[in-house]
Amino acid sequence: MNEIRLGLYNNVDVSVYAKVYFDNKQMEQIRMGLQDKLDVSWYAKKEFKDKQMEQIRLGLKNNLDVSWYAKPEFTVGQMYEICFGLGWGVDVSIYAKTSFTCNQMSLIKVGLKKNLDTSWFAKECFNIKQMREIIEGLEANVDVSFYAKTDFSEHQMRLIKQALIKGYNVSALANSNIDYKKMKALYNCLEVGYEIIPHSEDLSLIVLREIVNE
Repeated sequence: MNEIRLGLYNNVDVSVYAKVYFDNKQMEQIRMGLQDKLDVSWYAKKEFKDKQMEQIRLGLKNNLDVSWYAKPEFTVGQMYEICFGLGWGVDVSIYAKTSFTCNQMSLIKVGLKKNLDTSWFAKECFNIKQMREIIEGLEANVDVSFYAKTDFSEHQMRLIKQALIKGYNVSALANSNIDYKKMKALYNCLEVGYEIIPHSEDLSLIVLREIVNE
């Protein structure tokens, strides 16, 4: 009832939110939007929780195209990242999808802001740590095609990325058939000056042993 009294006091149309299915916090978000003369029809719906309403209201207040995220299936965190991206002026169509977590969205948003080629990492199949390794590689201007693959764990990606940054030949290292422990041994060989040349497409442990035992 408090929000209805506040609305009447501020001369807003309380009939928009004086509904039994709105709780006090939802009413507050609608009232605030009405006071700011916003088009509250975007969020004055029972499907939205109060925090979702808030993100839509803030977007409207900043003249953003809230149609990208004014959907109940988006979480509050996802809405925030899309709203933030719209404010930055980046192409939110790349990540305004419910299949991305809010943390994935955040990384893609920052990548777009930095003008990185997001096609390498804006994929639901990559976890946050994998995305970070690809982003760092792009920022270092290395050829991320060697490791921007779901076959590699974030730890394997990091080794290949570091090798690329140091200018090493990673043709033998960037092999998804090699587990992290073996890959680390190969990397250490590169670090001490060995040049690793794969003897076949299927790099085997025998080749690794020959290198390690030299």
